[in-house]
Amino acid sequence: MPRSGTRTLDTTVVCAGDSITSGQYSADYIAMLRARNEGRLMTFIRAGVNGDHSYSLLARLDAIIEQQPDIATVLIGSNDAWCSLSEDNALASMRRRKLPTMPTIGDYRENLSAITQRLLEETNARIALLSLPVLGQELDSLPARTTRLFSRVVKETAAAYGVAYLPLYERQIEHLRSVRSRQCIPYRDDSAFRARVFARHRLLMGRSLDDIARLHGLELTTDFVHQNSRGAAMIADLIGDFIDAR
Repeated sequence: MPRSGTRTLDTTVVCAGDSITSGQYSADYIAMLRARNEGRLMTFIRAGVNGDHSYSLLARLDAIIEQQPDIATVLIGSNDAWCSLSEDNALASMRRRKLPTMPTIGDYRENLSAITQRLLEETNARIALLSLPVLGQELDSLPARTTRLFSRVVKETAAAYGVAYLPLYERQIEHLRSVRSRQCIPYRDDSAFRARVFARHRLLMGRSLDDIARLHGLELTTDFVHQNSRGAAMIADLIGDFIDAR
């Protein structure tokens, strides 16, 4: 049941999601939020797990609800969308993440609805659902179109439950359109490529994620999925503005 009685002055913000929220492979938007809110009585709890799908987040939601946050944000679906790109992707995720069935956009809708409903019923939190960051940067590609379809599910779910919708996908698309004339880099659905990016960042003298993004000519990501500082700043700005909108 939601907590009742006197609220403390400290505001607890739980950010739930996948590797983009865990901040190991992506630029750290939660660190950006902490810096933005320095001096305020706010606690930011990182509830991101690498590789999580909507099914996985729903399965571990008890631990998030136990925090009884004042604000809860949900950024989940990149791995669900990635599974939709090919049967090989879906089977690989089922094997690695022990998913009971092959992920579909219908499953994503059901899981996101269940996540939202439980947060509403079992906490007093102000809730915001973020649309997905764009996969790749070719706007007419299958990955970008798939991201659009999943983001539409997020928007519809937020409207159905009366919670906030934070338009990350739309903001990233707007940026990519503004630089489209020089961005014709095909999406690489390649785990070995992503592993090399991570190795450059973590092992080769801590090469910055933005350096790696520039090396590959990428505007918002380091590897077509995980965010560089520009992409992460868009997430931090959306959530920061939601926090401020009392």
